[in-house]
Amino acid sequence: MTDPTPTLPATRGLFCNRTLNLRGVRAIGYDMDYTLIHYFVDEWERAAFEHARSFLAENGWPVDDLEFDPEAYTLGLTFDLDLGNLVKATRFGYTVRAQHGSNHLSFRDLRDTYYCIVVDLAEDRFEFMNTLFELSRASLWCQLVELHDESPLPGISSYAHLYRAIDEALGTVHSDGSLKADIVAEPERFVDSDPGLVPTLQDQRLAGKQLLLITNSEWSYTQFMMSWSFDRFMPTGETWRDLFDVVIVAAAKPRFFSEAGPIYRVVDEKRGLLEPHLGPLVPHEVYHGGNARMVEQSLGHEPSQFLYVGDHLFGDVHVTKDVLRWRTALIAREIEAEVEAAAEFAATSETLRLKMDEKIARERVHSRLRLERRHKVVAGEPHADLDAAVEAAAAAVAEIDKEIAPLARAATEQGSPTWGPLMRAGADKSLFARQVEKYADVYTSRVSNFQAETPYGYLRAARGSLPHDTAIG
Repeated sequence: MTDPTPTLPATRGLFCNRTLNLRGVRAIGYDMDYTLIHYFVDEWERAAFEHARSFLAENGWPVDDLEFDPEAYTLGLTFDLDLGNLVKATRFGYTVRAQHGSNHLSFRDLRDTYYCIVVDLAEDRFEFMNTLFELSRASLWCQLVELHDESPLPGISSYAHLYRAIDEALGTVHSDGSLKADIVAEPERFVDSDPGLVPTLQDQRLAGKQLLLITNSEWSYTQFMMSWSFDRFMPTGETWRDLFDVVIVAAAKPRFFSEAGPIYRVVDEKRGLLEPHLGPLVPHEVYHGGNARMVEQSLGHEPSQFLYVGDHLFGDVHVTKDVLRWRTALIAREIEAEVEAAAEFAATSETLRLKMDEKIARERVHSRLRLERRHKVVAGEPHADLDAAVEAAAAAVAEIDKEIAPLARAATEQGSPTWGPLMRAGADKSLFARQVEKYADVYTSRVSNFQAETPYGYLRAARGSLPHDTAIG
């Protein structure tokens, strides 16, 4: 029998941290921005950067020369509000790379600065880059830190204060409608359309799943963007509204998942007029605000029967899993480049692994010879022959170190010469990877990747490799 499953490249796989039985999922909730609708990151973030820069200029800041570089930053970095640095940490919170302004800390400076500091996201000192919306923030941060070091910016007393000022600028850009007006005016410039989305959601509906749109965007923006992105791919006579059982806008996530916020029904969709709503949600209506518990009660499903899909590691995935115990899927488009880079590096990676095995063997010989020589020294026995052997073994280790160095450096620069792979920090997993492991049952690069698995599928987590696995027969 021929397998009718759509074939997608390896870069568009579904990666499971915890086994997910899609047959048991009764309702699937979706975020909109960077989840159902993906944007051309360079255009969106540059526009956000420029609007925020204008806001700061109006407040008397000398920011006219600031420029946005989309290649300079990546997801999963952390702002150190005490020292004004941007850092990359391992899953254990140990910093492996850092940047202050435009300057990258040397190994010595990195060691001296962070040798006893653990990046703990529970501390107010650290702010994490959860989504692609943070790229414009990182660009502003590094350039403004440098300006502030040269001459204190107006009203700024600390790096933490500077971060809050940037947050206010970007928040204003998102709330005053100026950025969204640009996008609505030229959606083709900003939106990266995905024809596979509609068939994916249609399959899920055919399999009996109730689909929910839960977005922080206001109704007018949501209506326009969903219509522009979806309607041309819908069957004749249907619109994007036919895909969703419940539409919730202005959800105020993450509060939506953890607090009992008020809810309103949109009673005039053209003008966006609202009225307070009491009782269960009515199918195919549009709601403003509300909370997740109301959704659970209205649909009558257990928490484990909900799957929520979003791009924000904290606001969509962390809180949903931690508070509600819904199943979760993280959308991170960067995974495609990450998988592609790893595939291209595979041969070099194998060479590096073999050379590391050889290095370990040579180091073991060197260590044994040193210990044997030490025994003879303590016993007062001749050891000239061992002196030569120890020197030769040390030279052998140094020789292979020279061969390994460029390979190891190339491994740490996959994806980004500055920050390296998204999911790795040096030889360890990154702090971003740890958050994904902990809170996302599944992660993938785009919603349409679910086409490769039917809504009846059973997604099994890969068996993890533990340090002692190789010792078990």
